[in-house]
Amino acid sequence: MEKHDCHSATPEYPHPFIHEVKLTSAQRIRGIILGSILAPLRITLAALLFLIIWPLAQLRLVGLSEEERSRPVEGWRRRFFHRIIWLLSRGVFFCLGFLWVKVKGRRADLKEAPVLVVAPHSSFLDMLVLCPAELATVVSRSENTSLPVIGALLEFNQSVLVSRKDPESRKKAVAQVTERLTSDGYWPQMLMFPEGTTTNGSALIKFKPGAFLAGVPVQPVLLHYPNQLDTVRWTYKGTTWIQALWHTTSQLYTNMTIEFLPVYKPSEEEKNDPNLYADNVQRLMAKALGVPATDYVMDGRIPVRKLGGLSLPLDSPARKTLSLLHRNGQGAHEVEAVLKRMIDRCQSGAQGSQASAEELTSILGLTDTQTAVTICGLYFREEAVDLRQLYLSVAALSGFVSVKSLLHTAFTLFDREGRGSLSAEELSDLMGALLGVPQRDTAELFTQACNQGQLTEESLLRVLTTHPTYQRVVNEYMQPEAAGSPLPFTPLANGEAVNNNSNGYLHHNKKFD
Repeated sequence: MEKHDCHSATPEYPHPFIHEVKLTSAQRIRGIILGSILAPLRITLAALLFLIIWPLAQLRLVGLSEEERSRPVEGWRRRFFHRIIWLLSRGVFFCLGFLWVKVKGRRADLKEAPVLVVAPHSSFLDMLVLCPAELATVVSRSENTSLPVIGALLEFNQSVLVSRKDPESRKKAVAQVTERLTSDGYWPQMLMFPEGTTTNGSALIKFKPGAFLAGVPVQPVLLHYPNQLDTVRWTYKGTTWIQALWHTTSQLYTNMTIEFLPVYKPSEEEKNDPNLYADNVQRLMAKALGVPATDYVMDGRIPVRKLGGLSLPLDSPARKTLSLLHRNGQGAHEVEAVLKRMIDRCQSGAQGSQASAEELTSILGLTDTQTAVTICGLYFREEAVDLRQLYLSVAALSGFVSVKSLLHTAFTLFDREGRGSLSAEELSDLMGALLGVPQRDTAELFTQACNQGQLTEESLLRVLTTHPTYQRVVNEYMQPEAAGSPLPFTPLANGEAVNNNSNGYLHHNKKFD
């Protein structure tokens, strides 16, 4: 199957990492009345069933050696405990309001498809899909093994465990998954959520390649929640998991449809390229759902899209910073003065580039420290911020500094030893400052920009302004918006910025001077 680019981040595609349950006044009153009765009752019943599941799940592996636990559990242990845990698990979801589940299509057997790939991933309540999947084995964070009940269930399930913080753990997990998927029926069927995190279902985010590394057939599985109120979803921002659980258990019932699509058999090209395989299955499932397939991912708990290895923020910290400055009454003159104070502080070297919230309040000309604390939070800091990152990312969107001048300043700030060239680590820090989010994979850009083994200012500027991929980064993420800008002035196509305040201030700026 031919590979096409996924949809880019544009206003026509909703943000997949934000979800709010929107209630009318009548729905809110109804929820309070029903919730005060149903929610406590349902959660209590579900908790009681979990307490029964806990010891039973542990009993399945009692008396087995480590070697025996490393093989699939068979015989009476599987037949007896598997059925009981399946019934109790279904009972938990029944108690939570999932009175019935509609299943469309046929689940493929183990030989047809060793792995089921499920999307969209909406919340922990998606685990109900394990019941029609006959408790297929899963991949989970190793940290979850310390949770009451959940840890016992993961052990019962003989799940593949991975620590996201440990590269060696990830390598081991990949080897385990590949071994199981290519075991020709020795291990049970696996179930994976290839998105790797939860979304609001408005789009499919980029699939991780884990389920596709072995190059075996997969069965796509779609999850639908055809309810009047969308209460199930729990995302990066918006409704919390506690609110999602409350709203869901406050409904008389919650509908869920699980749709098994035909088995997808990879081509030779897809077998040799797991990322291509993952992208093609993502597009197929997105088409069946009627939503776009995007290149959005969660990178270190930050929503981004990927382009040439760079992480491009869906929520620009710099744009939000400019909006906050504007709300605090700062027009074009004030923003330009703020940028000058920031770069003077960065270049002085006397106080360093780190600024506390109190210092930032003065540098930005704010009247209250809370706004400065908010800006620190935008850059994933609590009480301090790196002024190099703040200056470069804000200046890129302000319209006051040309790309060439901005890169010259950035290069000087991050060329710590004054060599006239950057290391791979320094390039990563520089691009993170320009784009406002940490960059973890700039190897491709480093290779493209190196000239005779060195990354110079000239070679970096050339790649960023002429290479088709990185030129898009500059044009889409390092330019002020022509419309809907949070600034109190409107950037013009020729690079000039006209103040919209009554004083008629005009600032000239040619972007590539």
